[in-house]
Order: sequence, then C-alpha cells, then structure tokens
Amino acid sequence: MAGSHKEVYGVPEEVLTDGKVFTGRFHKPGVPVEVLFDRICRENGISHRLTKIHSPTTTGKIERLHQTLQRELLDVHGPFESLEDLQAALDAWRQEYNTDRPHQSLAMAFPASRFTPANSALALRVPAQLTAHTREPRSPQPSHDPLPAQSVPVEAPEPITVQAHNGLRAVEVDWVIPASGNLWIGGQQVWLGPALSGRQITVWADAISLHVLLDGARIKTLPSRLGAAELARLAAYGARPAGPSPLPTGPGAVIEVDRTVNASRLVSLADHQVGVGSPLAGQRVTLRMEGPLMAVLGHDGSLRRTLACPIPADRRSRLRGARRARSLPPQPGGPITVQRRVSSRGGLMVARQKIHAGMIHAGKTATVICENNCFRVVIDGETVAVVPRTTTSEVHRYKANATDKRTQVRPAPEGQ
Repeated sequence: MAGSHKEVYGVPEEVLTDGKVFTGRFHKPGVPVEVLFDRICRENGISHRLTKIHSPTTTGKIERLHQTLQRELLDVHGPFESLEDLQAALDAWRQEYNTDRPHQSLAMAFPASRFTPANSALALRVPAQLTAHTREPRSPQPSHDPLPAQSVPVEAPEPITVQAHNGLRAVEVDWVIPASGNLWIGGQQVWLGPALSGRQITVWADAISLHVLLDGARIKTLPSRLGAAELARLAAYGARPAGPSPLPTGPGAVIEVDRTVNASRLVSLADHQVGVGSPLAGQRVTLRMEGPLMAVLGHDGSLRRTLACPIPADRRSRLRGARRARSLPPQPGGPITVQRRVSSRGGLMVARQKIHAGMIHAGKTATVICENNCFRVVIDGETVAVVPRTTTSEVHRYKANATDKRTQVRPAPEGQ
C-alpha cells in the first residue's frame, strides 16, 4: 500500500483478506473497531472483502503462491543479514516470477502479460504513521528486535470526547465512495451506488440520524444505528466534532419529504398513514411541514391540499428523505371550483357543509365555487344559491360522484 506500489499497480477497487488481523469488524459483537488496514481502505475508496469463516479454499491460490515462494526462494537461501536484504531478494524473485516464468494456467504466458495497472485519478492516502516510517532510512535490526510498527495490528486508541448537539453526540468524517458504492460506517451499511464511486463525501452522524453530503449538499438521510461507543471510535480514527445538523430542528423548521401515494390514497410518515385524497393515488407528491400544518404539493409544485401535520416538529428531521424546504408553497390563483351531483332531495355537500340547491335540480351536476366566505352554486350556467360558509374544513373531493341510477330524474313519457 506504499506510494511506490501505487505508482506501479494503481489503487485497487477491492482487496480480499482472511483473518481478524486485517479487520476489527469482529472485535466484539455490536462494537466494531477500525484497524489501520480498514482505515487505509476506507480513505482510498477500496472495498475490503473478507473470506467466510472456515473457508480456506477462498484464498487457495494465495496459499499456493506461498508454497512456491517457500520452495524456490526461502528453502534454498540462507538466513538474511537484514530486512533490506530480504526485501531485495523478494523483489528479485517477484520480478522473475511475473516476467520470466511461464505459467501453465495462462497457456504458458507470463503473468505480467495479463496484468493491467488500475487506473485511478485519486491520490493514494497513506496515514501519517506509515508515511513517517516510509521516509525514515531503514537500519539493520537485531534479530531480537520487534517487527516494524506498520506490521503490527494497530490497537484502538483511547476514545476522545465528542461534542454534543441538543444533548446528542455527533461527528463528521470524510469518506471516499468505493467502486461498489456500498459503505460500511462504524458498523452501519450505507448504499450510494457505483455511479458515485471515487467521489468524496462527508458523513454527519449522531445516535439519531446519519446524513450523507456531497459537495456540501445532502444527498441521503438514514436512521442512525450508531451508539455512543461507535461515535467515539469514529472520532478516535479521524472523525471531527460535527457542526450543526444539516437539517433544521425545532418549531420554526420547515421540512419537506417526497412520497408516493398508494392505491388507498395514503402516504407513509414514520408510523403514520396519512390520507391525501383519491385524485392523487399513484402520484409522487411533496409533503411540506411547517408549524402545525402540512401542505401536499403535486408533481408540478401546485398546492393540492392542506392537512394537520401528524409528526411533531422535533421528529420531522428524522423522517426518511427529509430535507430543508426549497421554497414557499404556491398559493392557488383563485377560489377552488368543485363539482357535485344534486341528490334526490335537492342537496349536496362541500367541505362537510350541507347546501340545499332545490329539488327542481335533483340529479343535475352543480358547479360550486368555494370562496373565502361563501359557496356559490352554479347549475346550467346560472347561480342558483349563494350560501355563507360556516365550516373551515378543507375540500377533499373535486369531482362529482358517478351517476347513481336510483337518484336520476327521468322525464315523464309523452301523453302522461
């Protein structure tokens, strides 16, 4: 993973390892630890894949390579005087193995003829402790000295204090999206898709919500599965104390979410099922929550309904897909116009208010103009009634019901 290797081979899209020495995911159930190898993969957008437990055949080709190395180099060579001599011998053997040794599995071709360096526009990110060891000249070490620091599994450092926002700990960490588009953040999976691979994102997380920001814009919000221990470990491995939440909170916050109305005219908000009207069934709508009200906006941005918001103000920012409101909801250009069919007794109902149009109009379709203070009933182009508005209920239905044959008024046959 050193810089010189990156220049020769490029940054890989993924690596496969076995053994707990390369990962801290199984350090303790529910309490993952990030070791140095995992950190290098994370900061360089490399997918780190692990072999299954008790599956030695997964890395069988690596074990076979080790056997060849043992037979062709280590068994025939005496003890090395220093690590530098050992590294030089390994480099020479590797060069011969890849360029001068035909392989039966490759139809007697050389491995180097089948290899293409990875093409990555990202610069390799090497942790400071490895950079320091790389720059220092190596000196021969006695055989009783311990291994270099970079070859020893890195223990988790002591957790640092994470600042709290509204009583909750929160951190921010920069990440590079791997080729798979799938992130593993402190024990929580975040799917962003391969289309964003190689892009750098910022993750804002507390114990309630996890937000993903790309170029300063929030692109995803998920319920957080990170506890205080996971957040502290993220901070210990380079995460910084978070700034204000990407979403506003409190009574003055204005939140929008997008939802698809199902066939039963309902949308889902947390554990609530909210009816928004049959005319919107199957459509994508925007729900704009401000104060005690929730505006339902159509796909074209038009205001379709206004309802009482069932979600408390302090919980709206936790909704799936919640975002800051983009703009004020459009206001209707004039009074709402609806249609109603007059019943057999000459009545109709708009916004839960009964209106009497007269039995002479039974069975006809009336156009009702809903003004601020009154309802104007128009039938056959004439205003037949103007009724003061005594209700504050919203209009839920805009079209007349289907014709009911039992209430139709048929003309009397001639001669009777």
